[in-house]
This record gives sequence, C-alpha cells and structure tokens, in this order.
Amino acid sequence: MENQEKFRDTLGTIDEKGKRKWIFPKKPSGRFYTYRKWVSYFLIVFLFASPFIKIDGNQFLLFNIIERKFNIFGFPFWPQDFYLFVISMLIGVVFITLFTVAFGRIFCGWICPQTIFMEMVFRRIEYAIEGDRGKQMRLAKMDWNAEKIRKRVLKWLVFFIISFLIANVFLAYLIGSDALFEFITEGPLENLSSFISLLIFTGVFYFIFASFREQVCIIACPYGRLQSVLLDTKSIVVAYDHKRGEGENGRKKIRKDEDRKALGYGDCIDCFQCVHVCPTGIDIRNGTQLECVNCTACIDECDTIMEAVNLPKGLIRFASEENIVNKVKFKFTPRLKGYASVLFILMGILIGMLFLRNDVEANILRLPGQLYEHKDGNIISNVYTFKLINKTNKDIAPITFKLLSHTGTLKTVGDHEINVPAQGLSQGTLFIEINASALSGDKNKIKIGVYNNDELIETTSTTFLGPRSYN
Repeated sequence: MENQEKFRDTLGTIDEKGKRKWIFPKKPSGRFYTYRKWVSYFLIVFLFASPFIKIDGNQFLLFNIIERKFNIFGFPFWPQDFYLFVISMLIGVVFITLFTVAFGRIFCGWICPQTIFMEMVFRRIEYAIEGDRGKQMRLAKMDWNAEKIRKRVLKWLVFFIISFLIANVFLAYLIGSDALFEFITEGPLENLSSFISLLIFTGVFYFIFASFREQVCIIACPYGRLQSVLLDTKSIVVAYDHKRGEGENGRKKIRKDEDRKALGYGDCIDCFQCVHVCPTGIDIRNGTQLECVNCTACIDECDTIMEAVNLPKGLIRFASEENIVNKVKFKFTPRLKGYASVLFILMGILIGMLFLRNDVEANILRLPGQLYEHKDGNIISNVYTFKLINKTNKDIAPITFKLLSHTGTLKTVGDHEINVPAQGLSQGTLFIEINASALSGDKNKIKIGVYNNDELIETTSTTFLGPRSYN
C-alpha cells in the first residue's frame, strides 16, 4: 500500500534529486482535443477583442485601477459601485466551487487563460518548430549545433512576439484601448513609463510560457489545493477505471491472440501513452491528483489505443469514483443543491441591484469646520459641498436640487447651470436655508432630490445643524 501511494510524495515535474524535470508531452489528438480547440480559440478571440469593442462609447471590458474606471460588458462602474463588484466576485467563486464539486478541475483544463495559451498557442508553436515529444527530447539532449540554435532561437523569438502582443492586450484592459493607441502613435520615448511597464508584462508572460509553464498549475495556482477540499467520491473527474483496467492480476503488455480475461489481466496494456500525453507529467492511473487539470488529453489517447487493440473505449473517461466502483450514476446531491441555491440567490441580488442602480450618484456633505448661520426671520443656514458622478456616456444637464423633507430654500454658489459630463463628475457648493421652527433639535436629517429637466434622477440625505434651543 505504501508503494502504491508513494507517487503522492513527489511531483511529476521534479526528479528524485529535487531538480526540475522538463515535461515533453506528446501532441494530443482526438474528440475532446478538437472540442477544446474550438472553446480555446473562441476564448482567445474574446480575450483579444474585448478591450477594443465598444458599446455606446464604453469599452466592453476595462479595469482601470489607477483612474478607478471599470467597464464590465459595456456597463461603466465606479468605486461607489464596489459592492456590485464584490457580489460579482462572490458569484464567480460560488460558480467555480459548484462546478468543481460536480465536475472537478474542469475550469483549469478548458477555460483558464494559462492553460489555453500554454496548450493551444505556445505548445502548438513548439510542436511546429521542434516536432513532437520524441524530437523535442532528442533536441534537448543535442549539442548546441546549427540545427538546435536555429530552432531554439526561432521558438524564443516567436514566444517573445506573442508575449509582447499579450502584454499589449493586457495593458489595454488596464489603461483603455484609446490610451494604448495613443501611446503607440506617439512612440515609446514619449511614454517611457508605459513602455517600461509593457516590457515588464512581456517579460512576465514570456517567463511563464517559455520557462515556468505547467509549474503555474502545480505550484503557483491555489485552485489545485482548493479542489482537494471540494472533491468527493461523487464528483465527476477525468478518471481511470481501475476495476476494468487492473482486473484480478493487474495491468500487462498486450500479446497477440491471448485471452486477457481468462488470464485475469485488465484492459490496461501498460503502454504509458496516457502519461506521455499529460501536460503535467502525471500518471492518471494512480487516481485523482492535484496536478490533474482535467484537460482530457489522456482520454483521447487511451481511446485511440483501445481502438487499436480492439478493446472498448472509455478506460479513462469522465466518471466519479462511485460510478467506477458501484456503477452509481451522477446525482444532484444536497451539497450541489446548496451551492446552486446560493448561486441563484446571489445572481438575483446582483440583477436587482443593477436595475436599481442610478445613472447619477450624488454626495452632499456639510462643509468641514463650518457651523450653522442664524439669519433674519428665524432662518438657519448651512453650507454644503456637492459631488455628482455621471455613470453614463452622455452629458446630463441641467441639474437642479430640491428639498424633499423640509420646507426651505436651496441655492448653489455661482448661480450657473450645473452640467455633469459623460462618465465624469461635477462638484460645487450650495447653501440650504430652513426656518428654525421646522427643525427638531441640533441635528436634523434632510432629504434632497436631484432633478434633470424636472425629472427626479437621484435622492440623497445629509445632516442639517441648528441651535439646540429649538425643538
């Protein structure tokens, strides 16, 4: 039993001496790989296109942390909408958790940008330049002759160019596509700090895809550790059918015209093709492992071998431990129902808040350090600063204020028309005057309406100070 579990004490990318063991995965092919290519290319196009698509003048996806501007699916969000971002993140976490409990680490193999770029872009370039697994291994052992130098330099150059393109797209998400185009037309010398940032991003991406590679999934990514907590025997994962594959006497190389069942051997012919095609270098026959990203390459490869030796496909397949051992079909367990309920509740809250979200947000605060002023006619005056944030891509004008909770007057300093520019803000000073008889104590909560062409577009409240002698 100790020998069977020994693999859990080591990593497929580390040798017995603790040094990095380079992985040379075989080029995958098959039904699932074709599906993955379509999904991956769609997501790559989406990733590269999103910063350059605009809806009503808004970038489709923008995460400008420096200027605190965020666009999600064309809808602009401000720091004041941070609660919506938090709920969105919670929805994402619960969604991934739900899928992990049900289907294992399928997000990593099919949707994660790291896997998509590594397996569908950089790895395929590597196959095109250096060849498949065997040729890559021979090239690695080869002395630095003209062939090796030519292939390695060409590969590194292509990797750098693609990393540079990815860095530009990444920068477009952070500063906006318009700003990126402006930097490009002006030249790097006019925007040296941005160009240095771009080179740093390029270096990071190049290091990840040219050197660190699958170590991101195995060492750096916390999701692999998370799945060990979330998975159970009911979770559907890429699994080896050990009942069928091992039989009574274990696996064995195939021989012509032998009756494997009569000899007590399983259907696994111990060809190691599932190991050779694995991008993280594991043996799926050892069971579910942290390093497995559910990429399904081993399923395709095993099905090809089974077909070649006239044995049924599906020795490695999507299945749960209970399905393999007890032939139990997948069920929507109470645990999954709980996660699904939380997910739908959060989605309902988010949708409701999006509909209730105003186009203009108003903040009216008393001027710091200023007390009230007592005027003729028993009038109490307070001075305030106002800030209006326009969350749309259209100018909003004119803006007027009205007292909703009390009878009184409200005057803005400057006596000019208030205009809030698109995705901008307008601020100023205003005075509120209320008769002391309408106040109840030294602190009063007042409600103010913000109007655009006599249409109420926002309401806000603030504190109005008065003398303590009035009740």
